[in-house]
Amino acid sequence: MTTTPLIAVAVQPNGRVAPHAGRADVWQVYAFEMGDPELVWTLRLTSEGSLHEWHVRNDGSRHPLHSVDVAICRSAGDGVMARLAERHTTLVTTLEPDPFLAVQRYLEGTLPQSNDHDESQCEQKAGR
Repeated sequence: MTTTPLIAVAVQPNGRVAPHAGRADVWQVYAFEMGDPELVWTLRLTSEGSLHEWHVRNDGSRHPLHSVDVAICRSAGDGVMARLAERHTTLVTTLEPDPFLAVQRYLEGTLPQSNDHDESQCEQKAGR
């Protein structure tokens, strides 16, 4: 049995790729089989359910993003990337501001990567 790959993109209220995975409270989830990726659902996380809070809690629990194969955002720390990877979710960072284009470019292998993790974002509240 094959499964459809799922790719989640952290999204800001303005519709752009969110600057920080840990503080993103909205994730658009795309499915891809053939042709263009399709937006299939949106994850809305509480502040307590953010990747940052899950990561620092470090209690071994699963996160909703463990249901996707790939997560995309502007920046993320190495620790949260490693924790997601423990359950087979790859987190990648990008300079691409458009969520749909980020998914398309990821699938094409042309996604421009970002390596600028902003630690100050870790201290802010989710959704800000």
